[in-house]
Amino acid sequence: MKIFKSIFLFCLIPSALFAGTIYDTDLPKTITAPKIEYNIKSETMKTTGKTEVSNTSGQKITLVDSYMSNKGANSSGQDVQLWLGKSVYITADKITRENENTVSRNAVFTACYECDSFGNAWEISTTKLTHNIESHLIRFYNPVFWVYNLPVLWFPFFQIPDPSVKHKTGLLIPDFNSTNNMGTQFNLPVYISFSDTHDATVKLSYLTQENPLFQLEHRLNASHSEFRTSGSFTRNKEGENRWHIFNDDIIEMGDNVRTTIFLERASDKTYLQKYGFYGDQPYLDSGAKVELFGQTGYVVADTHTFQELRTDSTKYSTPSGNILPNIRGVYQTEPLFNQTYINLNTDILGVAGSGTSSQRVIGESSIVSPWTLWGGNRLTANLSARYDFYNFGNTEMIDGENFSGIKTRFLPSGYLEWGLPLVRSGESWKQVIEPRARITTMRNLDDSAFALNNDSAGALLSDATLFSDNRFSGLDLWENGTFSDYGVRWAAFNNNGHNIETFLGQTYDFTKRTDTDPNSGFHNGQSDYVGRIGYENSKWLQLSSRFRFAEDTMSLQHIENSARIGTTRNYFDIGHIWATQFIDALTIDNNINEITSGFGIQLTERIGIKFNAIYNATEERFQRHTGGVFYTHPCYFLSLEYRRDNTIKEDYVGNTTLQFRFGVNIDGKKL
Repeated sequence: MKIFKSIFLFCLIPSALFAGTIYDTDLPKTITAPKIEYNIKSETMKTTGKTEVSNTSGQKITLVDSYMSNKGANSSGQDVQLWLGKSVYITADKITRENENTVSRNAVFTACYECDSFGNAWEISTTKLTHNIESHLIRFYNPVFWVYNLPVLWFPFFQIPDPSVKHKTGLLIPDFNSTNNMGTQFNLPVYISFSDTHDATVKLSYLTQENPLFQLEHRLNASHSEFRTSGSFTRNKEGENRWHIFNDDIIEMGDNVRTTIFLERASDKTYLQKYGFYGDQPYLDSGAKVELFGQTGYVVADTHTFQELRTDSTKYSTPSGNILPNIRGVYQTEPLFNQTYINLNTDILGVAGSGTSSQRVIGESSIVSPWTLWGGNRLTANLSARYDFYNFGNTEMIDGENFSGIKTRFLPSGYLEWGLPLVRSGESWKQVIEPRARITTMRNLDDSAFALNNDSAGALLSDATLFSDNRFSGLDLWENGTFSDYGVRWAAFNNNGHNIETFLGQTYDFTKRTDTDPNSGFHNGQSDYVGRIGYENSKWLQLSSRFRFAEDTMSLQHIENSARIGTTRNYFDIGHIWATQFIDALTIDNNINEITSGFGIQLTERIGIKFNAIYNATEERFQRHTGGVFYTHPCYFLSLEYRRDNTIKEDYVGNTTLQFRFGVNIDGKKL
């Protein structure tokens, strides 16, 4: 065996010629041939017979009767076999190079060499293949795309960038889907590269039963910021312009300041659902946010304008008007003594819409003092004072009258909380039982008649609302009285990852509540009972349940169950929500009864099935169900997915979509 160590470039290796994975710094490591001739005067080299060349990257080429001139400017060889990696393989009858251009005749290219025992999953054969070092483009002439030795697709011409190119403008692999409302949809994406940090994807969608749809995704990464925009447009057969635009920009303005700009808008309520851009969002939110961070405090200023997507939003907590602006600031002092600290909060909110407006300024300060006493007893004391200033403009108040003017209120509050975690350790399990109680008093010392539409959705009792400073979801509504929260938590865990937790609690109102929502779980005196149970073994099982029982009859009022059985690849999920609904204290409405389920099965190492559904048991119909078959191969991937949406809203009456996707991987990159 004769080894020749070259001091010049051996650019004959086609990996540098049309795969781009060997560069000028990748010198040949060994050259083996029956006969090697090197002309010192002309600096040319010839090999006779079967020649094998390997480089410093570990890649290998075999060819017959090769020739290379000075620095590889001109070279040639026959019966070429090239291994660029574990699965990337190229063959050619003949290969020649002249300066920047390399030409291969009757070549076959695959990135799936011997990936299956019964043949290459895919390969491209071509009568002529060229590679240009300067443009980094690989061109195929009369290429045929083969799948397991069967011809599938032919093009007169096809080109792709070599793997040394991170981004290159060109066509991407199209995908197909079919819907019952708009027929078959053919999506042709075009990738546009402006730079390594700036690109876009334009997609033209042809629909057999609707006019074409245009889509755009734009991406830009700059120093300490990123910009993302997506949108679509169509002019349908009824002559309507329908569109949507989503934008999300994040700008880091130093170590302590961040700005976010977001935009969500659609031409109408049903466009997103009909054309497949809907993500179950109840409304679209647009605005901007500025965040200032400090070691002990932060300030957030944001604005929001909303677009409602629901036909009927009266049953929900929905934004009423646009928020212009909302400014929140929080500052926490260093510990004054024994971990005691002071919190200072400020909240400024402006709401405008439908001929009304309101501005709110809240200033709040609180002192929090946690103590750990003898026997492990934990005691936390809190005193707070809040002052609200409201300026209303033609705003409907709780009493039904429209009001313009200023209202103020002073809201002092405080609580005292006690807890005692008791720990017991055994040989295999550790148990914790913790009784906990809190007594809270709140006083509204000024006029309480505020706007009918506010930032609070009311109070809903759950295990999460116990022991909270404010049982309402927002700041406009305020409890006025004294109440006590109490409950007990028990938990157990072992070293094998098994965890069990239970909680049961209740609240007691010492003061008569006004206008108690019959669905809230709060009553005068004792409330309903709330709790949770959870178990997981950290490997294949997760169970959880949250519930509420009526205080007087112990009848079930609300329950949320969820279970996950299996691993990340093989699993079964099921969830259930059931709740009684009262129109008033004596009239029962239709119960909420919803079931969610899903499963994933990995049939083989490469084939998987996924399915999920939402079933409205009250109306005895599926709200939505989706499923699909997914095939993931080292060299390519494909999927066939099904989606059925049974929503009925204005001009949208359900939609069934069947989508097929296919892609090819080359050296870990999607083609």
